[in-house]
Amino acid sequence: MAAATSFGTACILRRAAQAFAVSHSHIINSNATFSFQRKLSSHILSVSTSSASGVSQAVQALKGEVDVLIKGVGERNVAKEVKHILEMARRASSKRETLHTDFLTPPVLKESMQILEKLADVKAIAQGGYPQAERCRISVGHPEELTSDPDVISALSIKGNFQFEPCSHGDFLGSILGTGIVREKLGDIILQGEQGAQIIVVPELVEFLMSTLVKVRNVPVTCTKIPLISLDYEPPRTKSFKTIEASLRVDALASAGFKISRSKLVEMISNGDVRVNWIPVTTKGNTLKSGDIVSVSGKGRLKIGEINSTKKGKFAVELIRYL
Repeated sequence: MAAATSFGTACILRRAAQAFAVSHSHIINSNATFSFQRKLSSHILSVSTSSASGVSQAVQALKGEVDVLIKGVGERNVAKEVKHILEMARRASSKRETLHTDFLTPPVLKESMQILEKLADVKAIAQGGYPQAERCRISVGHPEELTSDPDVISALSIKGNFQFEPCSHGDFLGSILGTGIVREKLGDIILQGEQGAQIIVVPELVEFLMSTLVKVRNVPVTCTKIPLISLDYEPPRTKSFKTIEASLRVDALASAGFKISRSKLVEMISNGDVRVNWIPVTTKGNTLKSGDIVSVSGKGRLKIGEINSTKKGKFAVELIRYL
């Protein structure tokens, strides 16, 4: 009876491991997925003599730990992605492997790195190609294994004559995705005016894009691989100023930062045109803190700087406007 139970448990867990690897293929690269699935299946077989209740308790303990870590992540979709990354990090650390995510959106990247940096047995490295990169890949593993930056990003230069047909970020993005690749495999796009653009991609798609991407809108282009050091980015230009406000609500600070009326700002919030840390806000009552990024469609971006209380109970807030 005990042998039958162990065998049944092993079969169930083996199937769970296979399903888990497939469901997380958007996060783990193909080589790591195969390695993880093979090693985890082997590990499961080695512990299959344990009781089913013991296995269940171990799974519940891991699930509970991850759930506690992501408790402060407000956005449901962001929390779901962060949870996947934390689970991947724990596996990578325990198996002494290095695993890599795809390119992450800024809110997922921010929340993931803040939590991963608190874990003593996990090291995380974020790479986007240049210091101000918004979309980055995270590599995770045990601190003794992950000792240098993995080679997980590459850069391409897209050149063409855009003098008479300027192309936007959306034009380049649309043409790249039109080749059949998914957004998660593509990092930032750095526009270069009349000359074209530079893009960050996963290394395994370099050859594909060099042979497939031949046109952006109506402009013929050529793609060549370039070293990351050749990326031609410029630090964003900013303008800082201070405002005194009665509250730290998004409608108050964004109104002051973008020089528009509060009623207009509230209307834009209702229309979904206002984002905080790249996540749409649905109410004017959202409270901001230092470091938050506020984006308003058609107006640009604003960073909340230092916040101090005044003697009259108001707030002196530094606003940093991206030009």
